Formats: sequence, C-alpha cells, structure tokens
Amino acid sequence: MKIVRFIVAKQIKYGILKNNSIQVIKGKPYNQINLTDEYYSLSRVKLLAPCQPSKIVALGLNYVSHSAEFNHDIPKSPLIFLKPSTAVIGTEDNIIFPPSSKQVDYEAELGVVIKKKARQVAKEKAFEYVLGYVCFNDITARDQQQFDGQWTRAKSYDTFAAIGPWIETDVNPGNLKIEAYLNGLQKQKGNTCDLIFPVAELIHFISNIMTLLPGDVIATGTPSGVGPMKSGDVIEIKITSIGTLKNYVTSQY
Repeated sequence: MKIVRFIVAKQIKYGILKNNSIQVIKGKPYNQINLTDEYYSLSRVKLLAPCQPSKIVALGLNYVSHSAEFNHDIPKSPLIFLKPSTAVIGTEDNIIFPPSSKQVDYEAELGVVIKKKARQVAKEKAFEYVLGYVCFNDITARDQQQFDGQWTRAKSYDTFAAIGPWIETDVNPGNLKIEAYLNGLQKQKGNTCDLIFPVAELIHFISNIMTLLPGDVIATGTPSGVGPMKSGDVIEIKITSIGTLKNYVTSQY
C-alpha cells in the first residue's frame, strides 16, 4: 500500500495510491486508515512529503562501505544525529544550494516512518511501530561537516531532507536495493542487507534515548558513492519496491 500526502485545490489530504488514482483517507493514516469515496487522478495533484516529522533521526556510517570511503572505523553502536522538520521537502521539489557552502552532497537512504508513539521499544516488537518506508536523501554540506567536526549545520539547511515519493507499507526492509542517479548516471548502489545496524535495532536503540512520535522518520544511513551536486543537477533516489524520489538542485531561493 502506497500512502501519499498531496495538495489539491489548496487543500492538503492523505490518500492511498493505486495505479494512477488516489483514494482519499479521512484524517491522517497513523492510527487507522479510513477510506472515503473521494478520488483524484495522480496527474491532478501535487505530491508533498508523505509525512510531517517532528524530527528526523539519521544514522551516520551505517554501511561498512560508507565508513571505508571516509576512513572511519565501524561504529560500535549507532551513530545518530538529528535533522530538523524545517529541512523537509517532497519529490519534484527543489534542493537549495546554500551560498555559505562550496560542496553539497547527495546521500541515498532508506527512511522508516513511525506510526505510533514509541518509547523503550523492544527489538522483537519494533515493527509494530512502523507505518512504512520511504526514499530519503540526507543532503549534506560536506565542506561544513568537515570544518565543524559536528554535523548539525551541514545537515540542517532548509530543503536538506528530501522524503518521498510516498510511504510504502508492504516491503521487507532487510533486502532492498538502494541507488542514487545524478543527471541519469548511477552514483550509488547498495542494499539494506548490508546495514551495520538494521531497522529493528535502530528503533530499539533510538526509542531508548528519545520518544519517537507518529510521522517521525529514521534515516538509516547511506552506502558508499556519495558525492557533490551543483545548481542545475537532477538527483534521483531509487529503492526497490518503493519508488523514485526526484529533486532539482538550484541556487535560487
């Protein structure tokens, strides 16, 4: 099931996408999905980021290949950081290249969307708290990340958290191919089977630090192959059984 969030006639709605038709959901999809008799053609609406997280909990160095390309040791426990809700954009939206940075990178990731309040969750119950999965681009001002030593500034600019194109509820997160394409050329290729800390372990670890709320996103980390973008570029994140998240890079605010 593909859950979309969209705008039509200046109204924001949630719905279920089937082929090219959207059946509207009453309210939000977190507690229970209540379908209505209202339908829209996909071509008539503008897709938005499929959720509105209060926070994004992201993972650093969660693939061996990515740790190696930055000459880091493999973490002994999940290395987490936060991205703000104000960084969120959806598919087909613009990524704004900030004038204070000289290098902005793409990072293709699997995102996990939380469906109910999660606090101190046991690993064996972790998937009870998952609504579904999204493509995620953890956009990063790489020069500032290296200069600062900590990651908040580099990860937090407006438009630096691309999420979409929808929430897919029916996939196995343990074996998904992840790819990044820059201007049609493949730059990243990995698989979630290579995650150092898999989804259930991440939910357990994070929920024992902070409470996760409905709509919050866990960005599970990126495989090797990250690299720079420039104004005018098109970046696509593709994940098997989910879809394609497409964004455009611009320097224009």
